[in-house]
Amino acid sequence: MRLRPYMASRDFKYIAGWIDNERNHALWCANNLPYPVTAEAFHAFLEKMMTDWAAGAFVATDDVGNTIGFFCYSVNTANNEGFLSYVIIDSKLRRRGYGREMIQIALQYAFEFTGAELVQLNVFNENKEAKRCYERVGFVEKSVLHNAFTYGNETWSRCNLTISKQ
Repeated sequence: MRLRPYMASRDFKYIAGWIDNERNHALWCANNLPYPVTAEAFHAFLEKMMTDWAAGAFVATDDVGNTIGFFCYSVNTANNEGFLSYVIIDSKLRRRGYGREMIQIALQYAFEFTGAELVQLNVFNENKEAKRCYERVGFVEKSVLHNAFTYGNETWSRCNLTISKQ
C-alpha cells in the first residue's frame, strides 16, 4: 500500500462509490457533505478544509495504483498535534486489514514527516468497525461526547481517540 495526494480527476469517482447508503454517509462525514456526495460539493469541502485547517487530502493505493482508501490530515504546528478525519476504505475491501494498514502508514507520515507528537481523530461510537480498527492500531479513547449527533431516530455519541508518538 502507498499514500499519495488526492487527485480530483482520478479519485473522486471511487470515493463517491464507496458511500452506498445515507447511514454510512452520516457515519463517515457527520452529514458535513450532502448525500449523495457530488464532485462539486466534495471539492468545495476539501478546499474549505485546506483553507481553515491546512488539511491535506490523501488516498491509499494498492500495489498497482488502484485507489482503495481516503483520509484528510492536518497538523497544528503550535502544539504538534495531528488530526485525521474523513477516513474511508473501499466498501468492497473492508474487514481485510486495509484500513488498519492505511492508518498505520498515515501515522508514520504524521509522526515522521509532520513532526506530530500526538494524533487524534473522532469516530461515532456507533461506527463499531471503524472504532475497533483505530483501537487495533493503538488509539485510545480520550473523551466521549454523548448525544453529539442525530441520525433519523438515533442519537450517536462522538468519541475522541488519540495516539502518541512511540
